[in-house]
Amino acid sequence: MMSRKILIVEDNRGIQMSLRDEFESIGYQVFIAEDGEEGLTITEKEKPDLIILDIMLPVMDGYEVCKKLRMEGNHTPIIMLTVKNKEIDKVLGLELGADDYVTKPFSVRELSARVKTIFRRLGEYSTELHTYCLGETELDFKKYEATRKGQKIDFTPLEFQVLHLFVKHKGQVITRDEILEKVWGEHNTVISLRTIDSHIANIRKKLEDDPANPKYLINIRGVGYKLIDQ
Repeated sequence: MMSRKILIVEDNRGIQMSLRDEFESIGYQVFIAEDGEEGLTITEKEKPDLIILDIMLPVMDGYEVCKKLRMEGNHTPIIMLTVKNKEIDKVLGLELGADDYVTKPFSVRELSARVKTIFRRLGEYSTELHTYCLGETELDFKKYEATRKGQKIDFTPLEFQVLHLFVKHKGQVITRDEILEKVWGEHNTVISLRTIDSHIANIRKKLEDDPANPKYLINIRGVGYKLIDQ
């Protein structure tokens, strides 16, 4: 089996080398880009399995890179790196389609664990349920595509994974802590319960006819959420 490819888009040479050494030591193939445009070029050419993307980059910042990739239909998992530590910055990156968010300074071992969690989750995701109809919405979890009455719905890759979790456990209450563990990994200390609520709200805006009065993704007060297929 071919080794996984990781692209590191980071202009700090010290971080580049530390991450290269770590990921090559455990068998990954590593590519380095020093600015956003170079990151896009390498992504198109090498088709990495995961991108570690700094936000504060020359030429084109990480937000723009992430946004462009998702608009082009590229669903490669993205972990964003930043010195920022505000909830709104995390939410923005995740809403643009990033899969995870790590604040500098960080432990290389911790980042490595996050990468392994994403690869493990994607392995489970790809071998299970592929398609599902929820009302008039058709979900294709393999292609990361959703339509309603022939119109495309732009769920982010992470939103697909959250939906996939609810579909697998249809009718069961899933706590916020369980969502955090199953989607982001049990050792994730960056993603907050508030961020999870934000993801649920965004999914409802795209899934529900009346997001303020949802009929599919129901809040169970003080516990979590439940998917009801009516």
